[in-house]
Amino acid sequence: MFKNTTCLCLVFIIVGMVQLSSAEENLAKKSQNPVGDIISLPFEYWHYDGMADGGSADALMVKAVYTTRFGNLNLINRLIIPYLVIDANLNGSDLCEIDIPPTLERESGLGNIQYQGFFTPAEPGKVIWGIGPVFELPTNTSGLGSDKWSAGPAAVALTMPGKWVLGALVQNIWSFAGPSDAPNVNKFTFQYFLNYNLGDGWYLTSTPIITADWEQSSGNQWTVPFGGGIGRLMRFGKLPVDFKLQAFGNVEKPDGGPDWSMMFAVKFLFPKNRPQ
Repeated sequence: MFKNTTCLCLVFIIVGMVQLSSAEENLAKKSQNPVGDIISLPFEYWHYDGMADGGSADALMVKAVYTTRFGNLNLINRLIIPYLVIDANLNGSDLCEIDIPPTLERESGLGNIQYQGFFTPAEPGKVIWGIGPVFELPTNTSGLGSDKWSAGPAAVALTMPGKWVLGALVQNIWSFAGPSDAPNVNKFTFQYFLNYNLGDGWYLTSTPIITADWEQSSGNQWTVPFGGGIGRLMRFGKLPVDFKLQAFGNVEKPDGGPDWSMMFAVKFLFPKNRPQ
């Protein structure tokens, strides 16, 4: 399933490619900015493999982004909705942004929905920054996530010199409500993003998601992936669409966690001022 899906996505890119205008090279960089003043609807397909007993997992992540303005500040609203399919006999794993509890059966369903809100200057300088809250809601089905309500702070900073987009996003969430018999949540997330734009919408990219689950024992807290891939912004009619393909190997992981992962993303962009 994973191989067929990836092949179809790559064929879709090649068939749909159109030449970008030079003005839209800036749009490519804006798409790579997690707090850019732009409305977007990204879909991310993740495959995780090399888990305990030959297990694997798949996730479809919808990450809707909508911007509202308050005086000299923008509020970047990000809603992350995961749908999961996981193998049986997993001992519990940390899949980057998703906690998977132990299961004895193959499970699929909705994970926990997360909201991120970043306040950022409406007219940013050379260093772009944003701060705000994160909330995680216990919306999971079939036990595919924590049953606790969690929240915490988040911050992002980046710069875009020349062809580069460089920065990082960091957050930590703690559980504050929920069933007393459910495990507590105390989880740190760090994502750096390195993007180099090659021209004609093509770019090299590395955006791994590093996590630490502070509730686990010292040898099972960290998941540290390393890798990257390639992306391209193109147009289908007047609609700009950003495609990205990346692969990561985990240089540090908890017991039973995946050895590697692969991600294919399609992001639909709705800039406020579209070129005619």
